[in-house]
Amino acid sequence: MPVGAGNTWRGMAHVALLAGVLTGCSEASEGDDTKASGRPSATAETSGKDSKNGKAAVTGGTIGAAGSACELPVRFDIAKSWTAEAVEAPLRQGPVSLACEIDAKPAGNIGFLRVWTGTSGDADADARTVLEAFVAAEDGADKARYRSFRSGELHGVEVEYLYAGELLDEKKEESAFAVVTADGPVVVHLGGLDTEEHEEMLPAYQLAERTLSTA
Repeated sequence: MPVGAGNTWRGMAHVALLAGVLTGCSEASEGDDTKASGRPSATAETSGKDSKNGKAAVTGGTIGAAGSACELPVRFDIAKSWTAEAVEAPLRQGPVSLACEIDAKPAGNIGFLRVWTGTSGDADADARTVLEAFVAAEDGADKARYRSFRSGELHGVEVEYLYAGELLDEKKEESAFAVVTADGPVVVHLGGLDTEEHEEMLPAYQLAERTLSTA
């Protein structure tokens, strides 16, 4: 599927999210602030730094390993009550294809943590190059801020940016991080219905980043 298909999917996703609410349910400014984060015990009840709303996510299980809901080149903890599902017909955005959706609705939020993966032929790619291409493929992305991070043995790049879609009245915050494994690059992206929802879901995103390791 061509790169532009990611943008079509984005519009469809926003329509679906807005419908769910009604039924009751780029110019880049780049920085390189480095941060380090160690992987906690998988049995820890909570993990991750406080987000903008001061909350930390409670661990609800791990995905990525063989036999889990989504088999991936990496594994990480997902927040309690969030549900993961492998994507059978992946959509493509930049150099990666959608492989897994982790739904926040059972936890009371409108949005997804989505995992995008590349191929082993891209194993020599640079994480920042992968992430820049991912953001560039999203029409309406603006004011991206990049920084490096470390989780255990993995080194990656994280981005925060603003997104303005055709169905949105104002720009909203989105976040993503990328690492490159022997099986190819992986991008983990957090969107949300709006900036408020995004900030409510940040603890789950930070939990995934902090507990990240190779599968």
